Amino acid sequence: MPQGLTTKGAATRQRIIEGTAVLMRQSGAGVSLDDVREATRTSKSQLFHYFPDGREQLVLAAAAHEADQILADQQPYLDELTSWRSWHAWRNTVVARYKRQGSRCPLRVLLGQLDPDDKGARAVQVELMDRWHAKLAAGVRHMQGRELMTHGLAADRAADALLAAVQGGAIVLIVTGRSGSLEAALDLTLDQLRVQP
Repeated sequence: MPQGLTTKGAATRQRIIEGTAVLMRQSGAGVSLDDVREATRTSKSQLFHYFPDGREQLVLAAAAHEADQILADQQPYLDELTSWRSWHAWRNTVVARYKRQGSRCPLRVLLGQLDPDDKGARAVQVELMDRWHAKLAAGVRHMQGRELMTHGLAADRAADALLAAVQGGAIVLIVTGRSGSLEAALDLTLDQLRVQP
């Protein structure tokens, strides 16, 4: 709960953030405060009470919420990449999620519509990628420690390749509506990590 807020106040603030995130997925990062007010049934004074710096502060809070949600949507598998079964379950979860979200994928807004020169937006983007990378690298290290993944590729490089496979495949899916590139990129990357007999 943000400091200085009551339980009710924190719930109202969270409702505004979640409503803004939904609007951003539907219409992009250029949502107006009037759109947010209408969608969340809040007054202008409430918006400025919880977000005194205005629209930019609210959009960043919604972006941070979406970044957290991107990782949460991959659970429990993302934190438990300790067997090939869990890696395949993670892969299937990622593919299903992006197929379900299609063009309403939060990555579209987070990586394609936030101002890359804005320090706050950049911080949200970098933190998401760093957290995601760390979880994938930890899974690769665990598998390498059990001799279930090749040592021919450093864990950090493998995590880089997996992240690129997800991001690139998701972009193709957003544009075309087809998941084949995402599936192929993940499958080929995972196959390269498998210990060959």
